[in-house]
This record gives sequence, C-alpha cells and structure tokens, in this order.
Amino acid sequence: MGRIIQTMKGYARRIVDDELDELLTGLSAVSLEGPKGVGKTATAAARAGTSYQLDVPAELQVAQADPRRLLAGAEPILIDEWQLFPASWDLVRRAVDENPAPSRFLLTGSASPSGAPTHSGAARIVPVRMRPLSLAERDIETSVSLAELLSGSGAAIAGTTETTLRDYVEEILAGGFPAIRGLPGRAARAQLDGYLQRVIDREFPEQGLTVRHPDTLRAWMRAYAAATSSTATFESIRGAATPGVGNKPARSTTIPYRDVLSRLWLLDPVPAWLPTNNKFKELAAVEKHQLADPALAARLLNVTAAKLLSGEAVGPAVPRDGTLLGALFEGLIALNLRVYAQSCEAEVRHLRTHRGEHEVDFVVVAGDGGVVAVEVKLSTTVEESDLTHLKWLRTTLGTDLRDAVLLTTGQHAYRRADGIAVIPAALLGP
Repeated sequence: MGRIIQTMKGYARRIVDDELDELLTGLSAVSLEGPKGVGKTATAAARAGTSYQLDVPAELQVAQADPRRLLAGAEPILIDEWQLFPASWDLVRRAVDENPAPSRFLLTGSASPSGAPTHSGAARIVPVRMRPLSLAERDIETSVSLAELLSGSGAAIAGTTETTLRDYVEEILAGGFPAIRGLPGRAARAQLDGYLQRVIDREFPEQGLTVRHPDTLRAWMRAYAAATSSTATFESIRGAATPGVGNKPARSTTIPYRDVLSRLWLLDPVPAWLPTNNKFKELAAVEKHQLADPALAARLLNVTAAKLLSGEAVGPAVPRDGTLLGALFEGLIALNLRVYAQSCEAEVRHLRTHRGEHEVDFVVVAGDGGVVAVEVKLSTTVEESDLTHLKWLRTTLGTDLRDAVLLTTGQHAYRRADGIAVIPAALLGP
C-alpha cells in the first residue's frame, strides 16, 4: 500500500501552487479542499513523496485495518480523499503534534464529512481552497494584476485581447474542470451531466442523505442555477423549483439539499461585505448565489451558446436583474476573482445597501483592509451610468479604496481620466 510518486511530467502548474510553496516551507500539514474534479489530486501528487488514495477500495481497506500505515513513506505524504476515512484526519493531527517539521502531509478532500469536526486540527492542518481553472489558468494571456490593484499604486492599465463575447460564452460552457475541458462538445456535455448525476446518486448517500425523490433534488438544483449571481431567497428558489405546484417541497426537505451541496463544495456563494467601520449604514447581509463553476449552472439549465447569446429566457423563473448570460458571466468573474484574491491573501465579497440604492458586484478586501471594487458589465462599451456605484464607494471609503475597476467584454484595458480602470475580463490575472 502506498506508491512513491515522482513529480508528474506534463503537470500544468496552478495558481494555488504558489500558495502551497509558501505554506509548506513552514507548515507540517495542508489540506486541499474543493469539489471533485478541480485537480486537487494532481496538484498534491505533483509534490508528494508517497501517495495513499482512499478512493481506491483496496487502499481504503488496508488503511482501515492498519491506520498507522498512512504515516509511512517518503514525505510529503499524500492522503487523497481523506474524508472517506475520517480517522485519518486525527491520525495526521497527532503526528504533527509529535513532529511539526515542515512539509510532512498533504490531504485532499472533496467533501466535509457529515457531523465531523473538519477543522479540529486548527493550527496543525491548514485548509487551502482549490477551485476550477480560472481564465488565467486556461492559457488566456493576462496583462493586469489584481495584486497590483490591491497595492493601490495606481499603476497604468494596458493590454489588448482578442477574446470576444462568443469566447466568453464558450468558456462558461466549457467550465474549469481540467479533465473535461479537453473533450469535444457532446462528450464534455455528457461528462458534466454525469458529474451532476453522480452527485445525486452517490455523493448525497455518502453524506448520509438518501434522496428518495431525485427529480425534486434536480429541480431544486436547476432553480439554484437559475438564481446564479442573484440574492434570491431560498424560499423563492424553492418555489421556482416547482412552478405551478401548490404543494411545494417542505423546508425540511430542501434545507438538507443546500447543506449537502455546501459540504460537497458545490455551492460557492459570495458573502456580503459588512465592514466594522461606521462609514456605511444599513448594508444587506444576504449572500449572492454561485455554483462552484458556471458550467454546472449552464448544464443544469441545458443552455447552449445560441440560447445564451439570443438572450432567450431559460429555466425556472427566479428574480434577477438582466439576462442569464449576464448572470453566468458574473459567475465566471466570481470564480476568477476568488482564485486571484486567494493568491493575494484577500477575500471576495459583494456590497448591497439594505434598500438597494447602491450595489457593487464584488469587493476584494485585502488583509490590511484595503479594497478593490469591481463592477461587471456584459458589454464592450462604457456608459457613465455604469460607474455610479464605483464613484459612490470611492467617495464613501476615501483612501481605503485602493482601486475601482469595471470589467467588460471589450478589447482594450485602460485607465480613465477619473481614475477608474476599465479592463477586459480576460486580461485580469493574479
């Protein structure tokens, strides 16, 4: 049991690798967390000395019979899909207590075990989130750094891209799961469908929830997909899952759906920004809905490029501003910003005043409190009205606002005379 793994040839380095390089120089154990298929195993195996794959039945059985074998081998030791044998977490935690030398263990997990104290190893096993491929990891050339924007240097903004609206649509549909991206259209769609079906058929039971009515769960997931980039209430999502049906599924049925999908890292909502200073009054605390990858939302809604580009109404009727394409484009931006912000030790939030007078699509908050505000526009042109909320936030925050950005589908990146940066979405990187 246990295989020695050399650095994998052909491994495409991810943005999270830089974070792992820094962390493992001082930390003994790191846990890579995120949904299945985002590349956690490949990233961990590329730097592991020994690998134990607990999703292989034979290896799992040996680990259950003799847990301490998971501590044997060349370090770092990778324990892949540790949640299938939750005792492995405490085993590593105790091993780190005994010997906290750097770079000893890598764990990967595609779910938080139901009822398990996942982070009971705080200060011993440090979690690192891994998400699907960002645009910068899809061989799309970038020219503007989020880290530079967060520095507040006001650096010149430049760069040109040939990425078109059609290209963004194709990226939304292709998704950021590495093993699926290389497949031709129908095969990729079949793989995404299979991914979603596996969630219902296998992942839910593994999380301790038997789905007696799979169609009800799938309808709820479709409604959630339709709510992408909105702050729709869970009651409205529940209602949209069964339009025209008087006897809606009970809250006691749908709340476990949300909980399990969260434990599987498939729901990735953007929290509201609620700063502790007194510069704001009556900020809304609701989160903005996102799935782990907008490609999953697109498959749940069975949309094509033609449907998205036509602006055709698709899927359950969930209250939102604008078109479904606009919502999914914002979902793609959310994925990118979160990957880039994590590399900068920053967080991504959204802002909305209680009555909706002001909204900012994304607020990237650095560890020192500095802020970059980001608005998203599905257009190649910029109107003054597109900048209203950015200018309001700049007036409100003063020097705490390091930069203000409008992301577009245009070709050219530049800084306006009023200081606001206009950047094609494809050109923004870490």
